Amino acid sequence: MNEGGWRWPVSRRTVLPSGQLLTLRPLERADRAAWTEVRRRNRAWLAPWEATVPGERAGRTTYPRLRRSLDRAARDGLMLPFVVDVDGALVGQMQLFDVLWGSRASGWAGYWLDEGSTGRGYATWALATLVDHALLAAGLHRVDVGVRPENTTSLAVVQRLAMPEEGVRRELMHVDGGWRDHRCFAVVAADLAPGGYAAGGLVEHLRRRG
Repeated sequence: MNEGGWRWPVSRRTVLPSGQLLTLRPLERADRAAWTEVRRRNRAWLAPWEATVPGERAGRTTYPRLRRSLDRAARDGLMLPFVVDVDGALVGQMQLFDVLWGSRASGWAGYWLDEGSTGRGYATWALATLVDHALLAAGLHRVDVGVRPENTTSLAVVQRLAMPEEGVRRELMHVDGGWRDHRCFAVVAADLAPGGYAAGGLVEHLRRRG
């Protein structure tokens, strides 16, 4: 594995146009009550978009075990399991998963957001922050994003970031109990380099676009 600048734990902060501070950071012990409440409140909102395992019922794991498993995977260079924190409030998660090293040096980005926190640009800025960290600091070459064609909210996020679309992959992932097609988008390191469409990073690209 060629980890480049990979390290964990790590946090990344972005000041939003509103003046709010958006932070991507590890899930902490102190987040237990807030995380549990946000997940409980958004169960129906998130169910149509969350990955499932064929033939298995959704299992429940304890919060300490979840934290340990995410932390272990991050330390092993397999994922970046951030929570999205806005001015001290936990509003969702933004993760880089299925990380591959060697000749691929790539990962997939995915997220969920509290329904009451949508429509404020949090997902857009959080995804931009994650991609910038992955490609400009952590040593990856490529970040992929798969979005179900029906998920207009998430499609708006990748479109605001002008992420290049690469087509539809049939039955890419098992979601909400079935195999689902996904529209696929990707950013590579050259896109953020001088001459790329988002030179300097996606966060700066958003700022330039106003």
